[in-house]
Amino acid sequence: MPNIKIVSVDDEFPALQLVKQYCDKIDDVEVIGTFQNPVHALEYLSANKPDLVILDINMPLVNGIELLETLPYKPLCIFMTLETQHAVKAFELDVVHYLVKPVDFETFKKAINKAKDFLQFKRSAENKTREDFIMFKSNYVINKVFLKDILWVEGFGEYIILVTAFKKYMILDRMSNFEEKFQDFGFVRIHKSYIVLSSHIHSYDANSVYLEGGEKLPLGRTYKSYLKDYLQ
Repeated sequence: MPNIKIVSVDDEFPALQLVKQYCDKIDDVEVIGTFQNPVHALEYLSANKPDLVILDINMPLVNGIELLETLPYKPLCIFMTLETQHAVKAFELDVVHYLVKPVDFETFKKAINKAKDFLQFKRSAENKTREDFIMFKSNYVINKVFLKDILWVEGFGEYIILVTAFKKYMILDRMSNFEEKFQDFGFVRIHKSYIVLSSHIHSYDANSVYLEGGEKLPLGRTYKSYLKDYLQ
């Protein structure tokens, strides 16, 4: 994939140097700008759109959260900071990762790889091509899950639980939002509280849907005709 263009903002010069050193060791990554002054960074970012911004939080004049909220667009962002108390706010801002200093290279690389995956997914969606994985946020970080591993999605009010072959993910989202976002990936609604990947459906009857692995899920009355038409 093309290089990920990164802008790094931190009022401490050694931190900027460290980000540059780490990025130089990672393929397909290019640091196109570094800023100690967050006001200058804001001016640059308002006129330019890098793929990823790596931001400190505790900075003079404009902190990292204020800087991100002020931008007229929403770039991918990794917070890299000494502060630990802003994780919830970072979650609300949809940051890719929240790194607490000091950060070793392997931890940094994992965060960059998450950004790579999300950017690849975003570009693929924009080009209307289908990938074999989806990206979503859970536990303050962006997660990558392959479609083949997803068994079903279950709704609980303001949250959904994505059930995979290996673990469950709690996601702050509504079923309707998930359905709209990923319907082109083969997901189908079978109940007000259940969405499944159509390729995992083995069979169904008047009241239930049976998956290839033997799992049994309820089939809502209002979704029967839709499922029938979808699978034909």
